[in-house]
Amino acid sequence: MQYKEKVSILGSGAAGLTAAIYTARAGLNPLVIQGLQAGGQLTITTDVENFPGFPKGILGPELMEEMHKQAERFGTRLIYDMAESVDVTRRPFRITTSQDEILTDTLIVCTGASAKLLGHDSELKLMGHGVSACATCDGFFFKDKDVVVVGGGDTALEEACFLTRFCRSVTIIHRRSHFRASAIMVERVKQQQKISLLVDSVLDEILGVEQGAVTGIKVRNVATGSISELAVDGVFIAIGHKPNTELLEGQLELTESGYIKTVGVKTAIPGVFAAGDVQDERYRQAITAAGSGCMAALEAQWFLEGLAHKAVVSSTTCEIASDVEHVKTKVRKKAAQAERLTVA
Repeated sequence: MQYKEKVSILGSGAAGLTAAIYTARAGLNPLVIQGLQAGGQLTITTDVENFPGFPKGILGPELMEEMHKQAERFGTRLIYDMAESVDVTRRPFRITTSQDEILTDTLIVCTGASAKLLGHDSELKLMGHGVSACATCDGFFFKDKDVVVVGGGDTALEEACFLTRFCRSVTIIHRRSHFRASAIMVERVKQQQKISLLVDSVLDEILGVEQGAVTGIKVRNVATGSISELAVDGVFIAIGHKPNTELLEGQLELTESGYIKTVGVKTAIPGVFAAGDVQDERYRQAITAAGSGCMAALEAQWFLEGLAHKAVVSSTTCEIASDVEHVKTKVRKKAAQAERLTVA
């Protein structure tokens, strides 16, 4: 089935649902294609205490459910499907899902970014229960606890330094003897008394699945193959993020890291906007995603208003041109009649 929309939104996280709320309140009746993980990464987060308006905190899934209800209240339509292909090379833009082809005047891309994980079963089972991919989001919950950070880049070292504000101890686990991080970050880490380094090592397993919370880890030395256990309360995975841009590769300009390049929230294609983690490789917070979702919604609204204005101007110009031509025709007829009378 094929149908036409004014505004289509890919993704239903904080950015996508905020964009939906704003465009719905503008009377644009937006369509949200929710994707495989309806609600985005906040649905696998437990307590959220840094989102304004919730002094006692709120569970991640509950926050997304409230956003979902708010978007529906103003007329947003949400479909439980995922986009299989997107074409922004022609107008109207085209989105193909498993069931429909959607033509749309504007497109807001809020497909987010996925944290790269190690791939252990225990990692997934304990995500949100001692395992995290965001120190800024969850560091506060590990006050006076012992934690490890897995990774060797700037992000990993920055998160380790951040965690020293709350944690009793922070151990950085890195598979090599040398860090990929900048020299200044390495030096900063070495000056932190709470941070210890465990190099030439990999995390083999996270313990505590049966208890429902992290109790420790198994670490393997890559040089000797020896395995040791370390009692910890939390594991922070900091090996990078992968923006979910596969559908738009080759159509939109991406950064070296694969994020959508934007000016504000505008892409290089008029009418296509991007918001949230899919274009934000620096902050990656729920509140910044929501803010950029608002920006994208307003830009889409203004873009559509511009199209409508151009259509009116174009129509008026055609009408004026038609009227002018009609007058010219009448003048020519009268001139011809006058000429015949003169000759007679």
